[in-house]
Amino acid sequence: MKYFSMFSGIGGFELGISRAKPKWECVGYSEIDKYAVQIYKKHFNHTNYGDAKLINTDDLPEFDLLVGGFPCQAFSVAGKQRGFEDTRGTLFFEIARVVKQKQPRLLLLENVKGLLSHDKGNTFKRIISTLDELGYNAEWQVLNSKDFNVPQNRERVFIIGYLRGTNRSEVFPIFGSNKQAIKQVIGGSQGQRVYATNGLSVTLASGAGGQGAKTGLYAIPVLTPDRLNKRQNGRRFKENEEPSFTLTAQDRHGVYDGTRIRRLTPTECERLQGFPDNWTAGFSDTQRYKCLGNAVTVNVIQTIIDRINQDKYT
Repeated sequence: MKYFSMFSGIGGFELGISRAKPKWECVGYSEIDKYAVQIYKKHFNHTNYGDAKLINTDDLPEFDLLVGGFPCQAFSVAGKQRGFEDTRGTLFFEIARVVKQKQPRLLLLENVKGLLSHDKGNTFKRIISTLDELGYNAEWQVLNSKDFNVPQNRERVFIIGYLRGTNRSEVFPIFGSNKQAIKQVIGGSQGQRVYATNGLSVTLASGAGGQGAKTGLYAIPVLTPDRLNKRQNGRRFKENEEPSFTLTAQDRHGVYDGTRIRRLTPTECERLQGFPDNWTAGFSDTQRYKCLGNAVTVNVIQTIIDRINQDKYT
């Protein structure tokens, strides 16, 4: 199986695919963020076709599968949800342009859960209608990273497109379960002090987070056993055994267990996204946080790809 990757970031799709189907071949990728490209090149020797808007489809090799997490800021609740009014939102149509010309048998696309409800569902309807016009039947499911052995509360919608007239491999629905405690991911006494063993990390997001911070990602601990119903910004603090609040660049709320809230390290963020330690090493913490916040969770991709029956597409 040959595949092409768009908006590839630091290679989360590629790593997940290589774990599930080691013999699958990446024929190229498309990424323009200079730091993401440098990290990608540390791990993969694939051809970068650069800016998606400038791809000449005649230059692309043939491939069976297109994967991509098209930019989500235009649809995320963490942003202004401008959708297709935002130039980042229109980048979906660059995927559509490549698909129209190359007609791969399969598509695997990822975006934020907010894509489903944006503009009262009209944005998602337009995406599915576009795929239909291109000759693809589509199925989709919202998956949460916490159900795939990473203790991060990160909901994303995954769309699979099947070229009509080809065999179809049943992939969705997927039901995951998570037995991995965040203390095991982070380890050490510091992790014990900050987290409950049954707690979940906040959602990773590129950019700032926490109490007025300008950069970085923060780990928010759970309440002490007294489970006080304190409030901040009108919201109840989370209690033990509940997932922590989702952290975005604009959030100023959290939960507190009597110790200080500390910043997640880049290595911890790598683990929460399913990457090996030091995958993004060699770059500033700011760039590592940004790249990891924009990445797809590797474990989720691995599970999806593992369910694709390659024999139906070769």
